[in-house]
Amino acid sequence: MRDCKSIEEVRECIDSLDNQIVKLLSERSRFVEQAAKFKKDAEDVKAPQRVEAVIEKVRKLANENNVNPNTIEEIYRTMISCFIQHEMVQHAKINT
Repeated sequence: MRDCKSIEEVRECIDSLDNQIVKLLSERSRFVEQAAKFKKDAEDVKAPQRVEAVIEKVRKLANENNVNPNTIEEIYRTMISCFIQHEMVQHAKINT
């Protein structure tokens, strides 16, 4: 991480990170679409045990990377919820 000398430089760095984050979310979305093919029903899509395993994993990663695990959990729960909705749509298309 670089030590920024101005707010403009901070914003440029954040914009660069946002670009990378959106690309990674796009990639994750494509994997979610693939996952829908392997799920037999809506409960498989929701996969509450998998959700909790992911939350546990990212909280650990947050601690290892010196970021608030509560913040990371909240972000991930929101993201996972959105991706579950997306996967439900994909799953319904596949199974109609």
